[in-house]
Amino acid sequence: MAAHIAVERIVADPPTLVRTATTARIVPNRRREHLTEARTTDRISTADARAMSTVLLRRLAELEEGTPEHAYVRNTLVELNMTLVKFAAGRFRSNPEPMEDIIQAGTIGLIKAIDRFDVERGPMFSTFALPTIRGEIKRFFRDTTWAVHVPRRLKDLRLELAKAADILANKLGRAPTPAELAAYLDLPTEEIIEGMLAANGYSTSSMDTQIDLDAGDGSFAAHTGFIERGFDHVENLHALNPLIAALPRRDRQILSMRFSDELTQSQIGTRLGLSQMHVSRLLSRTVALLRTQLLIKD
Repeated sequence: MAAHIAVERIVADPPTLVRTATTARIVPNRRREHLTEARTTDRISTADARAMSTVLLRRLAELEEGTPEHAYVRNTLVELNMTLVKFAAGRFRSNPEPMEDIIQAGTIGLIKAIDRFDVERGPMFSTFALPTIRGEIKRFFRDTTWAVHVPRRLKDLRLELAKAADILANKLGRAPTPAELAAYLDLPTEEIIEGMLAANGYSTSSMDTQIDLDAGDGSFAAHTGFIERGFDHVENLHALNPLIAALPRRDRQILSMRFSDELTQSQIGTRLGLSQMHVSRLLSRTVALLRTQLLIKD
């Protein structure tokens, strides 16, 4: 009964000074007894909170948006129904994200539910609000907790794959194959494989992570890194450019025909009017000269 009286007093005579934050407000001293009586939500039973929410939601629909009275009633509804947010957030307690962030995302869902709820349509506010709160929490995980950006459909598919994998693992006694997951979810196997690969982008590890504690350098980078020999090849080609440019025209032609056009020595001799043996001597001399100059340059 006291809860109902408190609601009637708030609705009939709302405070005139309201700050927009949902957790702190400036209220005149003469109104604080109303606030204290109504905001002690820990002392309000679920039934009373539900009844108070119904009265306040009806009042909210009558008030003009943007007015202090509208903001006060809306914020009171948020605090009255924070138990819904905590209940929804409890399902994600095992998630590595801080619980404060999860509750904050759920609170955004609660505010959206308050703004969208239609008192005249009939369902209880809690029945309407819980799916909205859970959806906002899932959106938070989907949009802000991934280490690598992936398409939204793959983020949603990751959740479906996780649920399907648990169900099939219990039935089969082993991890399901992509084909079995595809049959269970009625999706192409290629899409299942794509989703499994995309799921690896949810979290990342540092290259300095120690995976072999017994080794001197047991970091992940030490076990996966290798020397790229292609870099030496690029450096050699870069160093050879000015040396080849300094060669006589015929020697450059022979090099181009042999190594770019991949002609045989006989074909080169036919084009230049030289014997195959002479072409061989010219090639050997030119290659030896370039090798010597390259070694001296290094």
